[in-house]
Amino acid sequence: MRIKTEASKAAGGSPWKWIPSLYIAEGIPYCAVNVLPVLFYCEMGISVAEITAWTGLLSLPWMIRPFWSPFVDIFSTKRRWTLAMELLMTMTMLAVALLLPTSFFFASTLSVFACMAFFSATHDISADGFYMLALDERQQADFVGIRSTFYKVATVVGQGGLTLLAGWLETRGMQPSGAWSVVFWCLTALFFAIWLYHGSALPRLACDRPTGGATPGEIVRNFGLTFASFFRKRHIAAALCFMLLYRFPEALCGKMVAIFMKTPLEEGGLGLTLTQIGIANGTVGVIALLAGGILGGIAIGHGGLRRWLLPMAAALALPCVVYCLMAIHPETDFSIICIAVGLEQFGYGFGLTALMMYMIYFARGESETSHYAFCIAFSMAGIMLPGMAAGWIFERLSSLGIAGFSGGNPFEIYFWLVMAGCALTFLMCRIALPSVEAMSKDS
Repeated sequence: MRIKTEASKAAGGSPWKWIPSLYIAEGIPYCAVNVLPVLFYCEMGISVAEITAWTGLLSLPWMIRPFWSPFVDIFSTKRRWTLAMELLMTMTMLAVALLLPTSFFFASTLSVFACMAFFSATHDISADGFYMLALDERQQADFVGIRSTFYKVATVVGQGGLTLLAGWLETRGMQPSGAWSVVFWCLTALFFAIWLYHGSALPRLACDRPTGGATPGEIVRNFGLTFASFFRKRHIAAALCFMLLYRFPEALCGKMVAIFMKTPLEEGGLGLTLTQIGIANGTVGVIALLAGGILGGIAIGHGGLRRWLLPMAAALALPCVVYCLMAIHPETDFSIICIAVGLEQFGYGFGLTALMMYMIYFARGESETSHYAFCIAFSMAGIMLPGMAAGWIFERLSSLGIAGFSGGNPFEIYFWLVMAGCALTFLMCRIALPSVEAMSKDS
């Protein structure tokens, strides 16, 4: 694709020079904060309850970023915000690399990851805003697939490639702390290179300047009015229930799946190596998730949300049974594990489309962009809060001896509990159905 309009020339040349790297810089930190710590904390002896509670909390900055995104507009330019956040993320990655081999690694790295999460969420705000400023409407449409593709490439690299690297280093005799420290040294070098590159590659835009005429107090006041208007929308109660609880089974699976894969066979897990986890969960799983999302978009485009709501709910919830079956038969062949994980993640990607489409419908009208951001925040809360409690639930089931009903495997009873939670997904669809029908007619 060669797009050379006068607007792009004035903005500093082809968008190909900076869009791929910009969206790689968005995707990798998200994985570094939300995926990798679960694996290395598990390897380094942190309890399941602490892992899920603290790493779950790290997603909070992405959830609440609508609350500070207006201030990115009034203080400095999008370009400066983007470069500043990339440099700060580089520094936090360096800090993690230095702190992992220490005796106080848990509290110190969690603190650094909290900062990295804030910087990454702010980078997302400024980078997306810069994208909108630098491209005209036609270019934005032409490059939307490109930015999405490179974000997905970053996800595969972040979840799969970095885990594979840590696993390879461990097979060469490195301790987990040393192996993961090397991973974050590599990330530090990568982000320092991205920061240097963007210093020259990101165009300087005449239109990229702080928003004038509004004080911070006025912004807070306007934001409050917009937030209040969100709760006056039709079907708000049904919408909140749907956004918060539609993904309840997947929220409980979330971080527990990686822990299940890493836990030794004698303790009820699958006993996979990091290399195997990188292949199954970080590569096969991510690709299947993306494929499910693409197919889900095609399905809704042809049949509409009303027709596909329940099939997508079934696709999202029911494949979680694969983890029950693997807990019953933990010595499953690795190729079968990859297929099972791929099936579950494909179903999740397919089913997630219903939630995304519902939020688009619900946000329509006055203050559409802000209302959609609030929808995203509530849907993320629906993943974060149950996910934080997942480890505590797992440990309570183990300590109460309930696992005795499943041959002594606490993971088996936990994943059967996840399957029971699938009823909530279907109940939320039933609650949301009248609003779906109304919004479909309005559209």
